[in-house]
Amino acid sequence: MDAGLYVVATPIGNLEDITQRAIAVLRGADVIAAEDTRHSARLLAAHGIEVPLSAYHEHSDEHAAGKLLDRVAQGAAVALISDAGTPLISDPGYRLVRAAQERGLAVVPVPGACAAVAALSASGLPTDRFQFEGFLPPRQVARQNRLRELEGVPATLVFYEAPHRVQECLADLVTVFGREREAVLARELSKTFETIRRAPLFELSEFVSADPDQRRGEIVLLVAGAPARETDVDEASARWLRRLARDMPAKAAAQIAADVTGLRKKALYEFLVAERGGTD
Repeated sequence: MDAGLYVVATPIGNLEDITQRAIAVLRGADVIAAEDTRHSARLLAAHGIEVPLSAYHEHSDEHAAGKLLDRVAQGAAVALISDAGTPLISDPGYRLVRAAQERGLAVVPVPGACAAVAALSASGLPTDRFQFEGFLPPRQVARQNRLRELEGVPATLVFYEAPHRVQECLADLVTVFGREREAVLARELSKTFETIRRAPLFELSEFVSADPDQRRGEIVLLVAGAPARETDVDEASARWLRRLARDMPAKAAAQIAADVTGLRKKALYEFLVAERGGTD
């Protein structure tokens, strides 16, 4: 196998959720860099893979990264895996990839399972635009502050959450986003006790509060994007409107912009008036 750093996705639960290519790469690698070598040893044993494991995780220093990349530079194939799913998703492994690129070494993605994408695909929420946020801050004040920053995002929001914090996180989502915003709990995906439940935030919060089993395992929370308001004007339309308004009255500018953008004339006119401080 060619020398390089291979970023290999592994199962998020069900051990059969691994691609044939990933198995071939892991078998052909000279060393496998893993977050938890004991955890990954079970996966390798299940697929009859006998390749040496080397620990590489968020606490590894530059020396550890340098040793792995030295091996690549000397012609070795190094496979990077995480405990579950696609490496570098909500972990700091990108530093290893950047260091490899800076040394001119090949970085090869071997795609596969990812909890965020799996949850999104089965959520029933819009998938044309989504925003992955990883883990929210663990403390309530910081968590609520971050949620307030995200409250108006129109895309579906995707979060990872620790089981011991999911109840408090849902309560904060209700507080900041409101009771009726639609959300999804996706828990233990591909495992025996998989749960996928879509409901308004307040119902989802009550569901998790009432059932301790829903506060166990690996959890993805998804929240519908903020609903569009009639007065919302995207930046491209706003540029059209501002340019037209330089040379004509607000109503005329709004009419032409509406014809071009498809937005409602009233919304465009109100946006322009608001920008002018309430005067036409």
